[in-house]
Amino acid sequence: MSLPQNILQAVYVESDIARYKGNPFIEALPAISTIRGIKSKLEGKVIYNPTASYLDARQRAHELCGLLDDFFQPLSMHVALEEKISLMMRGGYVARNIETGQLQQHLQNGYERMMTGDITSFRFAEAPSTARCLSLIGCSGSGKSSSVMRILATYPQAIYHEKYNTYQLSYLRIECPVDGSLKSLCLNFFQEVDKHLHTDLTERYGRKRHSTEVLLSFMAQVANQYAIGVLVIDEIQRLSRKQKAGQERMLEFFVALVNIIGVPVILVGTPKARPIFELELQSARRSTGIGSMVWEPLPQNKNKIDKVTGKPKPSEWRLLTDKLWQYQWLIHRDEPLTEEIRNTWFELSQGVLDIVVKLFVLAQLRAIVTGVERLSSKLLIKVYESELQPIHPMIEALKSGKAATIAKYSDLKYKAIDKRLLELSKQISEIEISKTETLPFASNSEGMRLYNLLLGMGCESSLLVPLVQRAITEHSNLQVRALIPLVLEWYEQKPNEAEETKEKPKLINAKSWHTLPSEDLRYGYSQHKKRSTELHQFYKQQGNVFDMTSWLKQSI
Repeated sequence: MSLPQNILQAVYVESDIARYKGNPFIEALPAISTIRGIKSKLEGKVIYNPTASYLDARQRAHELCGLLDDFFQPLSMHVALEEKISLMMRGGYVARNIETGQLQQHLQNGYERMMTGDITSFRFAEAPSTARCLSLIGCSGSGKSSSVMRILATYPQAIYHEKYNTYQLSYLRIECPVDGSLKSLCLNFFQEVDKHLHTDLTERYGRKRHSTEVLLSFMAQVANQYAIGVLVIDEIQRLSRKQKAGQERMLEFFVALVNIIGVPVILVGTPKARPIFELELQSARRSTGIGSMVWEPLPQNKNKIDKVTGKPKPSEWRLLTDKLWQYQWLIHRDEPLTEEIRNTWFELSQGVLDIVVKLFVLAQLRAIVTGVERLSSKLLIKVYESELQPIHPMIEALKSGKAATIAKYSDLKYKAIDKRLLELSKQISEIEISKTETLPFASNSEGMRLYNLLLGMGCESSLLVPLVQRAITEHSNLQVRALIPLVLEWYEQKPNEAEETKEKPKLINAKSWHTLPSEDLRYGYSQHKKRSTELHQFYKQQGNVFDMTSWLKQSI
């Protein structure tokens, strides 16, 4: 049988766990991962080459924007979530084993519900349920939805079991409708199943004037017919816009889906969804077993002592920022990440993962636009104040620590930030065009690459231009790697030996001192000119202040 590309043929691997053995739905899933395996599967694959820092500004802007999609650092909360999802998915299949006839029992009872329109009815002895429900609550941008989907993506979604002539959907994600309507929820569900299994459920059930109760029965039956392992319902906070009766009705359905139908459910939402779950706990339906994971922003904990080794154990905030700091496409990048910048970074992002990454990317784009070509606390603050204004209320709410205030601003959207990323990229292109038009080798890609590489090595631009032009003219047959030592040799020649190739050095305006390399005294002055104490400390750290006291002690 020829299957669509997205549907895989079931391959069974016997499970080592007794309650999972002999269950085709479980044994067709990948083996249970170790913690090391989980982190390896979830980690984002960022392609980074240090020499890319010397590409032209437009190319670096593309590299930077790719970081938003490719970077993902697994943390302890991701491992905990993966373990819960793994338990829920496999546990939900235990009482729906097609080999023992338990699935057929669920399907027979489902047919009775379709006929009566009562989701709680059953014709035969009620089939047991081993399903569980999980609620995941966290601020917008904390990575809830993306983490859930990244974890689920480690499983094949659609599987065909030829022996049983049946399909299995290991997971399915739908969004809670904006209007909180149960009917809209059912239609979203049918559309998603159609998309992955190429069925016509939307046409079959959605186009007819079925009552909401009948649609819910159809939905429950389909969930069992296609052996859905986990049903993810995202944006659950949208229910708060409906009246209390509507919330209760929706929750009743979720309870029935888990306790009666036997399908595990993950409810994902912002802190605005808290009242919905509190409503559930206050009601008589306490037997639902809805667990909860509150996804807090990453804390800025100090290093802890490892009980085994006795050495300091880096906090997750430190590990995350150190990892992210490696991905810089700036000519004058500073190493390593200083505590001053790390603390400023946390203060401005409050550990919200999406903001942490976007602030880092925006700051690099601004550094390229302004010509600074390095990151600093001052630059991060400027970017936060000018580019991240839409999220200031949420950051202030997180700083306050007040739950009611956080809930009020917990679902801010970042569309304005995404738009600003594009605007900065456009500015870089415009600046790059005006800059390269003045260079005699602007149209020569190898010449520009050679120029940018040497510029990144600390060579002065005004002295480089004639040397690069001479190199690509006289040695057009050589590659950039061979040209670099040649140009450096010319660059290091004494003035009287190189006066034919060197132009008279141009004076650099004080307004441009911030673009000079870190070791240049003028750069330090541009950063701390208004605070003499800081300037002295900066020069001292750079080794540019002579320690007279130590020298006198040694001379005695």
